[in-house]
Amino acid sequence: MKNILISTLLFWSVSTHAQSKPADTVVIKVGGGSKIIMAIQDKKDLETMKQYDFQKLINDLIIKLEEKDTASQQEPAANYLKEPVQEQDPVSEVEIRDEDDDEDDEDWSHRTTWHSRRTYHSINFDLGMNNYLEDGKFPNETNSLYTVKPWGSWYVGINSNLRTRISSKFFLEWGGGVSWYNFKFQNEQTMISKDDNSVIFSLNPLDVDYTKSKLTATYLQAQLVPMIDFGGNRRKPSFFDGHGSDSFRFGAGPYVGYRIDSYSKQVYKEEGDKIKPKDHDHFYLNNLRYGIRAQLGFEEVDFFFNYDLNELFIENKGPKLNAFSFGITF
Repeated sequence: MKNILISTLLFWSVSTHAQSKPADTVVIKVGGGSKIIMAIQDKKDLETMKQYDFQKLINDLIIKLEEKDTASQQEPAANYLKEPVQEQDPVSEVEIRDEDDDEDDEDWSHRTTWHSRRTYHSINFDLGMNNYLEDGKFPNETNSLYTVKPWGSWYVGINSNLRTRISSKFFLEWGGGVSWYNFKFQNEQTMISKDDNSVIFSLNPLDVDYTKSKLTATYLQAQLVPMIDFGGNRRKPSFFDGHGSDSFRFGAGPYVGYRIDSYSKQVYKEEGDKIKPKDHDHFYLNNLRYGIRAQLGFEEVDFFFNYDLNELFIENKGPKLNAFSFGITF
């Protein structure tokens, strides 16, 4: 890493006479060529300095340098006080600068302060599989017609994700997007319909060559997942923005979705032609879905697990199924 001059300047408002005195300077050498310089204008300020958490200041500075974020910053010194001070106490500022910033002083007014960048935005994709449980068991144990194929029942989500730092290792990942359940039935002859009372799963009576049958539901979704990130990375790691991380992270939180579309689709061949009838209907699916999402991540990939706490179908209108999905987020 190139040599970096770290200048931590602590200013306190004192009398004009005190300001005219030459400052006492303490220079601390760090490594081969880096320095920490402290300029004290008035020795009375030494008592005030005891109220500041310099460990927190240095930790924040190291995070900035590790992420190559060395733009000139000004942070209220009150953010580093160990205890609150009275309102009449003078307000000082802590300035963190890279030596290269001297060439860009005219641009300071256009830079965003560090404390306003606690939240970062990214676009993330969920890709995995989905299934459901009936009374805690998979439907294939009873050979139900709505048994799904584990491979081919894809779950897909596109999310606008915001990552907000709460403390050095604690973050909130929150946002919303669109998600799709695709329940691909084990028996390709299974067809789904409904009457005035309930949804109906039956076998299509046509004598044709069936290749696929599925139920798809689309949701607008919002989620809030508290995360512990041992690397303390402000940005959410992603394949696409180059902000990877070798740290371990995990978290869990709630989500809620609103159904905006659903349809059944059956694919079969008849006299050499491929037929793909699609029926858009609600099939007594619950309009809302809500549940718990767990995430476990390393480097640029997170593994997720979603479990719906409410049933897929309206009560007494269909089988009692709780859907779940799992896969990767990137």
